[in-house]
Order: sequence, then C-alpha cells, then structure tokens
Amino acid sequence: MHKTSPKTVVCHDVFWNLQRVPVKKLVYRPSIYGVLVEKNKVLLSRQWDGYDFPGGGGYKHEMIEQTLEREFWEETGLKVSVGLPIWCSSSFFTFRNHNKSVHAICIYFLCKRIGGTITDKNLVGEELNYAKKPEWIDVRRISKIKFYNSLKKDNLTIIKRSLALKKISH
Repeated sequence: MHKTSPKTVVCHDVFWNLQRVPVKKLVYRPSIYGVLVEKNKVLLSRQWDGYDFPGGGGYKHEMIEQTLEREFWEETGLKVSVGLPIWCSSSFFTFRNHNKSVHAICIYFLCKRIGGTITDKNLVGEELNYAKKPEWIDVRRISKIKFYNSLKKDNLTIIKRSLALKKISH
C-alpha cells in the first residue's frame, strides 16, 4: 500500500520546542557521535547547562570515520580511533539560530583515545556560543544530568552498550 507523503513534519530544536516544517525544506544530515569511556567515566561535551556526546554533522566529502574524528577533535581536543557502532536513530531537528531544518540520521560509535589533550580551543562556528570544555562524567551519574540531544531516554542505553562493547572489544 502506497501512503501519501506528508507536506509537513514536526521538528524540535535543542530545547525541544516544536514547530511544523514543510518537508520540501528539510535537508538530510548525517550526524556522527563518539562515546569515549575510560575508568567508568564518559567524556561529554558541555553545552549550555547540560551535555551531549562529542560529534556532529558530516560534510558530503567526508567518510563517517572522518566526520567523527574531526568533530571529536573540534569539541574535545582528543584524537580518537573509531570503533564499533553503538546506536542509530533519526530525528527532525531545527537549528535555532539558522532556522534550518534537517532530517538527522544519528549514528553513535565507541571510540578509543589515541592522542591529544582535552580543550575547548578547537570549537568552531556556532559552538563558540554555547559549548564549553568537555568533562569526564562518572557513568553512575548519567541518569541525573541534562542532555541536549534528540535521544531523550536513550542516553543511558548508549552508555550501557558502550560499557558492554568495550569489555568485549578489549
């Protein structure tokens, strides 16, 4: 059965404000994120008064691994190797300051640190307005912190999967 395509979709912004957006204005955006866990702590990017996993949108000329390596370095100062996939989801998202709406395909990977020093000196563009130096957060605190991403309750699942995969891959 062929279903008629909708003319609009409901998008959310980082604060979960909702708005209807014409489908013809949506852009596909691959978004790649990394999960780095060391000594039962996960490295998270500081954003406003909360956190997110390091990562972001890929460019058309980048492979997935290149996107993650670049984004992770920009947001944390660390060089990482890309490991196993952990999670995949999608969302309809509107960037607050650009009024640009995307159908984001979000892929999360386990990462391993291979170099660098934690810093906020590599932030670029809009990130300069809201992001701060990343922090190591004890995995036991994850359910108590505020996340700014489209996952809602899946953040804890991603951390648990990361811990399990890390045990398997080492």
